[in-house]
Amino acid sequence: MVSFEDGEDLSSPSSTNSPDTDMVSENSGELHDCVVDFLKTEVGNDVKSLRKVGDMLEKMREENKQLEEQVMMISSSVPLKVSAALSAAEEARCSVENLLQRERELSSTLQQHLQEAQPWMDRLGQTLGHVDTIERHLKYLQCLQHIEELSALVQQCLMTNSVWEAIRAVDSMAALDAQLQQSGCSHLKAFLSETLVFWHKIIKDRLASDFEEVLTLLQWPFISPPTQSLAPPANSQEISSQLELLATQLLALQTSYPSPLTLSPPLCLPIQIMLLPLSKRFRYHFTGNRQTNSLSKPEWYLTQVLMWMGNSSAFMDEKIQPILDRAGANINARVELCRGLLSLVQEKVASDAPRLLYDDSLFCHLVEEVLQFEKELRSSQLYPAALPGLLHLLVEDATLQKWLTVEKKMAVEKVDAILSAEGAWSSQYRDISDVDELKAPDCAETFMTLLLVITERYRSLPCPRAQLKFLELQRELIDDFRIRLTQVRTDPPVLHAGTWFSSLNFFLQLQQMAVSLGEEQVLGALGLMEVGRLASLEDSLFEGLLALLDRLRGDMMGRLLDAVMREIREKAKPYCQDRWLSLPSLCDQSIMSLSSSACPMMLCVRDRLLYLHQVLSLPLFQLAWQGLAERLDSFLYQEVILSNHFNEGGAAQLQFDMTRNLFPLFGHYCKRPENFFKHVKEACVILCLNVGSALLLRDLLRESEEERRGGGVEVNPSPQSALNELGVFRLAPCDVLILLNLRASWPGQ
Repeated sequence: MVSFEDGEDLSSPSSTNSPDTDMVSENSGELHDCVVDFLKTEVGNDVKSLRKVGDMLEKMREENKQLEEQVMMISSSVPLKVSAALSAAEEARCSVENLLQRERELSSTLQQHLQEAQPWMDRLGQTLGHVDTIERHLKYLQCLQHIEELSALVQQCLMTNSVWEAIRAVDSMAALDAQLQQSGCSHLKAFLSETLVFWHKIIKDRLASDFEEVLTLLQWPFISPPTQSLAPPANSQEISSQLELLATQLLALQTSYPSPLTLSPPLCLPIQIMLLPLSKRFRYHFTGNRQTNSLSKPEWYLTQVLMWMGNSSAFMDEKIQPILDRAGANINARVELCRGLLSLVQEKVASDAPRLLYDDSLFCHLVEEVLQFEKELRSSQLYPAALPGLLHLLVEDATLQKWLTVEKKMAVEKVDAILSAEGAWSSQYRDISDVDELKAPDCAETFMTLLLVITERYRSLPCPRAQLKFLELQRELIDDFRIRLTQVRTDPPVLHAGTWFSSLNFFLQLQQMAVSLGEEQVLGALGLMEVGRLASLEDSLFEGLLALLDRLRGDMMGRLLDAVMREIREKAKPYCQDRWLSLPSLCDQSIMSLSSSACPMMLCVRDRLLYLHQVLSLPLFQLAWQGLAERLDSFLYQEVILSNHFNEGGAAQLQFDMTRNLFPLFGHYCKRPENFFKHVKEACVILCLNVGSALLLRDLLRESEEERRGGGVEVNPSPQSALNELGVFRLAPCDVLILLNLRASWPGQ
């Protein structure tokens, strides 16, 4: 038994003889520490606890034994599993090799079989090809037979007068033709198309002949205005029934005929037949060497076609339109007839227009007649705007360019005639005061009429690009007219012309029309600003022109007022040189009167105002008298007041001349004329101050000036507030100080 009293340390290597402990101490210090900790935990420092060592040893042996058995069991079972897995893998390898061998054998057998069967396959393919060819030939023959059967059926129906059956057979033929459009059998398609066209023409000619006979009984065509007969024919009901039957059959026949690929649909067959006699008459009279076929008389054939349209309108509405409606055809009979007649006119105009490009007079006449025809067509005949008329022929490149050139040439010639005409610069309403407010000269109104006529001509053109070209032409003409105004004369009539142009809403109308054409067209044709800004009137197509017209008006008004001022200056020389320093004071005069030296100037001002009032329109006169007042105010302030010294009597006389004589001359045109002479009015206030107030004001202004120069504190009250109390708002303190120095009546002087 081991005792702790002997001083043995359980943690020393000599405390145990176990081989495992020696191994742990040699191989792992960590395991050694683990064991020591375990013993300290189980035994501790209690010597009596050593009794448990035996139990612990026995327990550890049992656990060790169990562990050894588990290890032996695992060591014996693992080789068995590995061996079983290796055996399974070997079996799988053998199975795969067997499968690969079988695959190679089957592949070889299959290749051999295919080689042996190839001749059979080749012979079978040839047989199937023959069968397919025979089948296609059979279908070809069946289709050909069907065509022959339909053709024979049509022939039989026509022989028995079964028109509806014949039309249905032709419809079947047309359906077959549509089915064969994707086929490559070109000869079969050609044969079918020729057969279809053949029978279609046969039936159409037969129906057309009967239809023409019925139309003749109804007195078609109406070359002259139709007259109401006293009594309808006895068989009118039968004729109407026959007319409806034939028209309906013609409509049904048309559906079986392939329509050509055109922009506009073809005319319906009944209308085509009705147009034949009219077309024959048109070509007889307006082609070839007939006298009625004259390049100088386009109105002959245009008027004739309009007459035919008008004469036939009642018949189309009463006889033909109900038939079309009952047949379910969405066709307007009158429009359809107009469309057919219009095609004759279009062909004629397209032929004549290139021949007139080198004759300005005949070309202009053709354009005028075409425009008038288009107007009548749309208004009188109610021809839809969506359908083309004749105007598209005028916007062809060569024709449009010629039109623009001639339009400009004739406009320039007319402007020359307008400006040189007698009475061009007088207003045609000069004797009517309530109408002649703007006093626009006759030449300006005539020129505006010329522009409006040009606008009316191109307004209905179907091409926005062409409309914008005419708009640009109008801008050029207006600018040319403005330049002529500056070159011809400089008197009030020209001023009226420029002002009248600027005030018109004509420019707004043209701008709105340009905006309605679309942004792409405006930007592409004129290269201008955004359409949105044009529509909101933030920008203007005529901004440059209007600015130039305003400048012209300003320049002419300035020259007019300068001429008036030159005359006033000449008359005012004695007044400017008057002896203001030696005039008697108020107490020495019994009554104040106008200075004798001022009389010529006042009379000149009065006469010039009356003249301007008579010759200028009210808006221009408002600008004129205000501008004259501004110039006169500056002149009197500079040449009379600042150029002289005034005693008490001179200041009083100046104030009397101004307030009681000059200002009232302008009082006829405003309530407070003195507001337009601020310099003169305020200068009179300063010059007429009593001596005490003038001394105080002078001292205040001088003190303020010294403080300002010295950078000191501003005096109180300020000079400006003191001046405002006196009613002086326009003149600066320095100007007032100059005026005070012009006073001669100071104490001690």
